Amino acid sequence: MKYGITIFPSKKLQDIANSYRKRYDTHYALIPPHLTLKESFEAEEEDLPELLNEMRNAAKEVDPFTLEVYKFGSFHPVTNTIYMKTRENETLLALRNRLNSGKLEHHYDYKFVPHITIGQQLDNDECSDVFGRLKMESINHEELVDRFSLLYQLDNNMWTVYETFRLGKGE
Repeated sequence: MKYGITIFPSKKLQDIANSYRKRYDTHYALIPPHLTLKESFEAEEEDLPELLNEMRNAAKEVDPFTLEVYKFGSFHPVTNTIYMKTRENETLLALRNRLNSGKLEHHYDYKFVPHITIGQQLDNDECSDVFGRLKMESINHEELVDRFSLLYQLDNNMWTVYETFRLGKGE
């Protein structure tokens, strides 16, 4: 089965993202706005208890932190993806690194850019036009992140939450 690990932002930030996603994101109906901590990966059901234990341990090791969304960005020309950029911070990076180590180990060919996708699979002209408008806008949003979620993909390609993990030792 295919799994992934994400942070779902507050309803307020999801509403902002969805105001763009419903028009520009081909995955709008498949998954709510999110920040990906671990790209989709395959796992067998019998391996799940061990993986869940790794995620619980990771959650205990990382305290809640502030998520700051501060501007729009694009991965063009690599892909025609537009996103809300999230400021990197040590805690977010530590959580991502922890969720990509041990039994969950995975090495990526690219640098982690924390973001919330608002448009993807756009043609070149539309990507350039939309991003050209958005990069002149500012977005200043901060919120506390105190959890992350393990998702799994259904047969219809929609993603749904398998389990949510609260951050911090006191949980």
